[in-house]
Amino acid sequence: MTTQNSTNPELQPLPLQGLRVLDATHIVAGPFCAMILADMGAEVITIERPGRGDQARLNHPFIEGPDGSQVSARYLGVNRNKKSVSLDLRDPVAKRAFENMLHVSDVLLDNWGPGAMGRLGYSYERLSEINPGLVYASISGYGDSDGLRGPYSNWPANNPCVQGMGGWMATTGTPESGPQMVGDNMGDSVPAVWTALGVMLALESRRKTGKGQHVDMAMYDCMVAHTTSSMPLYQTNGQITTTARENMFSAQLTLRAADGYVVLAGAGNADDKWRAMWNLIGRSELSEDPRYLGRGVSGQFYLTDIVPIIEEWSQNIPKRELNQHLLDCGFSMGIVQDSADLDNCPHLEARNMFVDSGDTYGGSFRTVNTPIHLTNCVDTPANPPPTLGQHNSEILCDIGGLTPEELIQLQADGRA
Repeated sequence: MTTQNSTNPELQPLPLQGLRVLDATHIVAGPFCAMILADMGAEVITIERPGRGDQARLNHPFIEGPDGSQVSARYLGVNRNKKSVSLDLRDPVAKRAFENMLHVSDVLLDNWGPGAMGRLGYSYERLSEINPGLVYASISGYGDSDGLRGPYSNWPANNPCVQGMGGWMATTGTPESGPQMVGDNMGDSVPAVWTALGVMLALESRRKTGKGQHVDMAMYDCMVAHTTSSMPLYQTNGQITTTARENMFSAQLTLRAADGYVVLAGAGNADDKWRAMWNLIGRSELSEDPRYLGRGVSGQFYLTDIVPIIEEWSQNIPKRELNQHLLDCGFSMGIVQDSADLDNCPHLEARNMFVDSGDTYGGSFRTVNTPIHLTNCVDTPANPPPTLGQHNSEILCDIGGLTPEELIQLQADGRA
């Protein structure tokens, strides 16, 4: 789709044009962070293991190419606009290439776990010797830098672990189900966004001082930072937020429609809205009872007394029509949407929130765009994710400083 940003000749370049990022990450958190930087114009060079590459390349589901080879759809989803080199950083020649690349790069990203880069000989002290201006951002489960290690720092971590540790699972689900994980990789993508912000702040500091630094990002920290209701509540009166309905501050209701659900939020003590709805569904007499106007009632009352009455009416109405009816009453509303709803959403389409970056085989692959709209800049690129080692010759024989013969030998030895 052609947008205003692709046709206006007076637009600015993307803000990270000219920035070089070495992306020594895998799976989701690191690659998602690197993709944000790539979408904003940075040259992102992903460093992968020879032979197999990023573990995410092996994750289902797969798209099959014309020659029978396969590419992981999950890999495609977080690796657009990057270049790929394959290097075994245990090999002396590969190390030399890596260090040459560090000399001329701005950022190094790592999410291999506590001490992983150090075990390869690349502690932050060594990295800063190679390039004093380098911003080194590490993503680990619980943090890994001098002075900031805690009792959990050596624990491995992943998305479910940090959702549980960070307080999210305790407030998700129902009393009957027990704690539930938010059903996507929030424990990875939330830290990824914070890491991208941390990188930009460190680059701003470097602009002022000329010095790089270690950006120590803990997935645990990032998840706890988003407990913006439950932690203030606890600090105020010691109340622990759980999945119990009595923790509901005001009406936060999921209502059944004929073809799904809608969400009604924040309607406590909103007399006019409740009256409009009770009149709409033919139950105006309930407006005479202050409880049915959301005054001083518990979460349990909403569930046992208010929701069943609404659903006698709402369950016969399609969700989009129902949503509009309640919007017209003045409520803050939303539709419970699944992936198919999102993919067909006209609003997201109007917001340019989808990009077709391709499947590396020349086919189409539609992904969700970075939600940063810089209205005075050119559009974000839409280059397909790289194949493993696709840019070995371009990168390793240029900024890596290898001769073609050295690269050929590395590849023959399975080291590139």
